[in-house]
Amino acid sequence: MSGGVSGGVSGRLGGAGPDLAPRAPAAPRRRRAAPFWAWAAVLVALLITAPLASVLLTAATPLFAADGGQAWAHILRTMLAELLVNSVLLSVLVGIMAACMGAVSAWLVSTCAFRGRGFLEVALLLPMAMPAYVCGYAYVWLLDVAGPVQEAIRAATGLRWGQYWFPEIRSLPGAALMLAAVLYPYVYLLCRNAFLQQSVCLLEASRTLGHGLPRTFLHVALPMARPALAAGVALVLMEVLADFGTVQHFAVRTFTTGIYDAWFGQGDRPAAAQLAACLMGVVALLLLLERLSRGGRRYHPTTTRHPPLRPVVLQGWKQAAAIIACATPVLLGFVIPGGTLLALMLQSGDPLDARRTLPFALNSLTLASVTAGIAVVVGALLAWGNRLHPSRLRGAANRLASLGYALPGSVIAVGTLVPFALFDNAVDAWMRARFGISTGLLLSGTMAALVFAYLVRFLGVALSAVESGLTRVRPSLFAAARVLGRRPGQAVREVELPLARGALLTAAVLVFVDTMKELPATLIVRPFDFDTLAVRVHSLASDERLAEASTSALLIVVVGLLPVIALVRGMRKG
Repeated sequence: MSGGVSGGVSGRLGGAGPDLAPRAPAAPRRRRAAPFWAWAAVLVALLITAPLASVLLTAATPLFAADGGQAWAHILRTMLAELLVNSVLLSVLVGIMAACMGAVSAWLVSTCAFRGRGFLEVALLLPMAMPAYVCGYAYVWLLDVAGPVQEAIRAATGLRWGQYWFPEIRSLPGAALMLAAVLYPYVYLLCRNAFLQQSVCLLEASRTLGHGLPRTFLHVALPMARPALAAGVALVLMEVLADFGTVQHFAVRTFTTGIYDAWFGQGDRPAAAQLAACLMGVVALLLLLERLSRGGRRYHPTTTRHPPLRPVVLQGWKQAAAIIACATPVLLGFVIPGGTLLALMLQSGDPLDARRTLPFALNSLTLASVTAGIAVVVGALLAWGNRLHPSRLRGAANRLASLGYALPGSVIAVGTLVPFALFDNAVDAWMRARFGISTGLLLSGTMAALVFAYLVRFLGVALSAVESGLTRVRPSLFAAARVLGRRPGQAVREVELPLARGALLTAAVLVFVDTMKELPATLIVRPFDFDTLAVRVHSLASDERLAEASTSALLIVVVGLLPVIALVRGMRKG
């Protein structure tokens, strides 16, 4: 043993004495190159941003013309200030209301035990299936001057209109309430998932130090759930900035109404594209401010101890307050508008029979399922590509791919038709020159173009949900799998993918429901004689035939509720 040791030492020391010759510097470690699929994620992100690039090019082209600055100066002078102020105020009001309703209700159903908790846990997701414009139609029919509520007030008091005070529903606060009532489930769903996965030790330590439920929620649980809260609020704000039907019906001028007026009313596409570019800049600024405020902090658990969560039993007035806090969003966003639609359907309903209405539902279901599946796959590819091989290029590509959610569907649709039309014309010209055959339109006006427009519109939903789920997966788990000999792809498939399964399912449900409700992109890009439930509702509601539109609107709600209920059941089993 000693001989082996002495021999090894003498060999290293050069025999009798130490070797004082300078050693060659160690070769620098080469950074492992990103695999092909990581670069493919960047290519996919760039492909998704092609419609956005076409909008930006359309907006920039007039600026290089002789009188290009005059059109932009006219926009600055006449409408930009009003559109910006209304959009910001509407976003702030909806963001605050949605954050309060979603986070508080998620905390109550996750950590407290009270009567009706199991029912409210499911019911709080019901407004996800209610389109905002349909909810606005229902409330205007109820609360307008000629609606049943004010008619009942006049009949009971004998007063005439103008002799009593009643809040104006067609206003900016009214539109904000409608949007928050149907958009808060984005915050609720992501925050609930975050609260259920938080460390119970931290919550129990807070209660041991004498903090009640409100202080524990504000100082411990909510800061730990910040990525989920920020992702949910970001989705809500982008949906608000992209909404058109609600703000138009409530006579609130925002960027989207300005874009519609310029593009379809005045036929000035460059002006509409310039307004759309401003809207994209506002959304990019919001996302940048949120990430800068987060800094380098991380929010994954710091302990492996996860004992079962013991809900706090509420009694008396606390139980009543919890029930009211959880039931009010359900009443505002689902029960009242859904009950109105049901009453209108029973009163008259769609004049078409069931056999002629069923194809609308099948078309909507097919488009929503295909779009949700593709969006989850693409969103996971982008999120994991930037997680395993982070770089500024991939991060910027992911952010650009998410901006489509903040643009109106009609702008996305027109931006989609431009590159598709260029491709179809190029192929047709080449086939005519080579073979004398006209190929016609290969992509434009097809379901492929419609699904692509949906993907551009809703990829931000899937990407935000997946990234929010990945922030709660500890990086040490991936490192442990690598130490045990797993390749990066195997570590993701065997370790991180099962842990992020809830986030992937959440992303699929969000995209599915949003696709079911999408209207402007469907109207512009859909194939000829291809109608969905949303198109049917729009065609009837635009003619003030809400009673006839109630049937298709309720079908949208029913079909959208099925995956929501399946999601809740799957999360409970998990």
